[in-house]
Amino acid sequence: MKMHYLRLHGDFLVWVLCLAWIGWGESSFVLAAELVPQPIEFDGEFIYKDHCSVCHGDHGDGRSRASNSLVPPPRNFTVASDLTRDKMIATVTNGKQGTAMTSWKTQLNPKQIEAVVDYVRGRFMRTIIDRNLASGRLVYGHNCATCHGEQGHGVKDQTGTTPRSFFSPSAKMELTRERMMNSVTHGLPGTAMEGYSEKLSAEHIEAVVDYIYTVLMVDNVSPGTEKADKLPVDMNLPMPYRLVGDVRLGEQFFMGNCATCHGQLGNGQGPRAYFMASKPRNFLDDSSHTTLNRPAIFSAVTLGLPGTEMPAWGKVLSEQEIANVAEFVFQRFISPSAH
Repeated sequence: MKMHYLRLHGDFLVWVLCLAWIGWGESSFVLAAELVPQPIEFDGEFIYKDHCSVCHGDHGDGRSRASNSLVPPPRNFTVASDLTRDKMIATVTNGKQGTAMTSWKTQLNPKQIEAVVDYVRGRFMRTIIDRNLASGRLVYGHNCATCHGEQGHGVKDQTGTTPRSFFSPSAKMELTRERMMNSVTHGLPGTAMEGYSEKLSAEHIEAVVDYIYTVLMVDNVSPGTEKADKLPVDMNLPMPYRLVGDVRLGEQFFMGNCATCHGQLGNGQGPRAYFMASKPRNFLDDSSHTTLNRPAIFSAVTLGLPGTEMPAWGKVLSEQEIANVAEFVFQRFISPSAH
């Protein structure tokens, strides 16, 4: 790592030493030395791209040339809700048995390991660490993705009109956060963009705008530069925050509170479902079986689904109580043993 630093900054260091030699004096030499940039060996982004991206991919999602050759595949950090900072530091330091993840403690010092872990968490895991962005992601998926696309590129409708692409250069120049807040709140006359002031709270409007503005418009790549197919969801992920749900207690809560909408069989046909404009989730369909892992259920129960009648139970239940009902839903309706 130090060789990279010397190669990049060697000429500058020689120049400083020469100036000191010809008479800048001791104080001038110290001042000049302070101008040397911080060593690149402590740059988390550099370490990640130099050592980690070959397996975990440039976008931290496990999409790399090496991924098809590794069993199990590299970790997709964008959905790794179970990874704490301490756990990631321990894994980078000591490796992970049974995987291709090797120990890096002989090649990276503790400061470098912390730097690369913090880079991964700040660059790829924001929407699962930041609860505001997590809420915004849910709001976007339920209300915006149908027109603007899952990644914000815009989906052409039956008339041939494509809604705003958040990836376009014009969008990045024109769309301020304030302008987006106004558009989502009041809509855009003369377009299909409706106002959401009566459907979403001010908090949820801010959350979805922040998600679009700080995630989609920053992390986006041009359509066609990545594989079109979605990565499979890891259905074996544990509950977030190392929680372990109690199925029995979860069943009691579900039958007393959730079954009225989702049905006792989890088919979305509870007694209230007929009267609801936005139909409850059917846990028995194929999409549920391939996308609703424990973290996804936990998040949906905690944050609710703005724009629907699914409430945010995180306001009235503890994390353990949410883990209980999430575990019941997963084991009874989602997991392979349930169907």
